[in-house]
Amino acid sequence: MSRMKFMNTEIDNLTMEEVLLKIKSLIKEEKNSYVVTPNVDHIVKLETDECLQKIYKEANLILADGKPLIWISKIYRHPIKEKVSGADLFPKLCKLAAENGYKMFFLGAADGIAAKAASKLVLKYPGLQVADTYSPPFGFEKDENEINKILQRIREANIHILIVGLGCPKQEKFIYKYRNIMNVPISLGLGACFDFQAEAIKRAPRWMCDCGFEWLYRITQEPNRMIKRYLIEDKRIISLVWKYRKV
Repeated sequence: MSRMKFMNTEIDNLTMEEVLLKIKSLIKEEKNSYVVTPNVDHIVKLETDECLQKIYKEANLILADGKPLIWISKIYRHPIKEKVSGADLFPKLCKLAAENGYKMFFLGAADGIAAKAASKLVLKYPGLQVADTYSPPFGFEKDENEINKILQRIREANIHILIVGLGCPKQEKFIYKYRNIMNVPISLGLGACFDFQAEAIKRAPRWMCDCGFEWLYRITQEPNRMIKRYLIEDKRIISLVWKYRKV
């Protein structure tokens, strides 16, 4: 089995290529599967968010998103094979969809960003079908009419893959709550993936991503939001590494 215990969750210990094969298999099964991509921020949130804990326990794939988790796994002497970040997985999913005739729906980001990302990706991957995109207004999750509109658009699009970019835990909770209503073979919450592809936010250079310093670059791009996340909230990971050292 590829799934291993890791801190306060589990991880599917797979390479990127193995992940893509597994996603193809889940699409074929048509069982409203979903994927979560834990990083340091998710691990910290999981410690106190009971709803997120339940979502993680029932996830079909749990993928390590971030070099720090790889480092921690080596400290524990149970190394994770490879970082499978949402930002890296997203374009590979689009390529997979183009090659296999899968239809996609992009939900999230600021107004127009998901549509811009779709336009760029369709040019990059000939044959890619993005059936629809939608950027919901702030606070949409509390608006029943807005939720119903979104669910209707997703159902009518008749898609294979739903990508949700709303940030954690909002994207995971949306997918989990409505997965059986949406009736999509596989759904993934991938954070800022639309912003990166639309170039609304510049992603860190590859060497920074590979070395585990992408977070530092993100701070320079979005200081007001990211300083609080990375330098205040996420520092709790240090105590959690010690807490789960013998798990």
